[in-house]
Amino acid sequence: MLAIRVTTEPGEAYERISAPRLTELVGRIGPDDDQFLIVERIPQDQDFFIQVWHETGGDYQLEHRAGGPGDHFQSMVATEDRVAEIMVGWSRGEEGWDAGVEWKRLDLTVPEIEERARVQVEEHVRELLAVGYLTRVQLAEAAEEWLVKGDYRPVSKPQAWELVHRLWQERLEEQAGWEGETDPERIEAVFTALEEQGITARAHFACCRNCGLSEIRGAGSEDARGFVFFHSQCSEGAAAGMGSPLLERSRELGEGLTLMYGGFDGSAETTTAVGSEVTAALAGAGLPVEWSGSPDESITVEPLDWRKRLTG
Repeated sequence: MLAIRVTTEPGEAYERISAPRLTELVGRIGPDDDQFLIVERIPQDQDFFIQVWHETGGDYQLEHRAGGPGDHFQSMVATEDRVAEIMVGWSRGEEGWDAGVEWKRLDLTVPEIEERARVQVEEHVRELLAVGYLTRVQLAEAAEEWLVKGDYRPVSKPQAWELVHRLWQERLEEQAGWEGETDPERIEAVFTALEEQGITARAHFACCRNCGLSEIRGAGSEDARGFVFFHSQCSEGAAAGMGSPLLERSRELGEGLTLMYGGFDGSAETTTAVGSEVTAALAGAGLPVEWSGSPDESITVEPLDWRKRLTG
């Protein structure tokens, strides 16, 4: 397996994949909304990566960075096989991985974002990083669109990418000091175990309670007995204040995570049984869980220390 992370335009992320799988992903790009992919080595370093952009019918625009915006190079490559060969060689760290490639150094100097806008966008991105579920592609889109109002667009796409890369690296350095298993990782492990027991379990699922309830049936196995999930607003509530050093210092541990659950047969008995299984699994993982036992009331995990490690 290659010690890399691959991010695609649709927002997919793959880690430690094989050379044939990377070749397959390169061969897939071209159609609208699936025209580029980014490859980074593990452990990640924002100043070292290789990426490719391709529109069906055209050449492949291959780029790699070797130390910062001043060391960013581009080459046009004719075939997907050659692109895949180069990217696999780079991923393996092979000597001469780019033999025969004619690179052109690019000037990627990006103008500064206006100060007031920069402060607001940075705060927003730090909050999203604290939640921890978005990829860099999604974060860059969020940064670019955050302050848009009519024709007012204070952040360009290159500025958004540069800001996100910088704050992503900042967050990676911060989480390097975290020790042991975090609360979000405990919840993830519980959800994995519940899935194996016939309960569809999803984290950061859908935008709200109503959408989650309408979509959860199709999210898991057809023979699942029930479900448990928390939606994006729940994640944001659990992470509130964790992305800002100022807010984090004043934040009291105790803001929790609300879980929705139920049985797919719609009965109160099944919903209660699923609720009991979920609370028992959470408690067994050492998480503080609150539930009245009523099928009409949600489950809450609190107090909760939301330190979600970045993986996207």
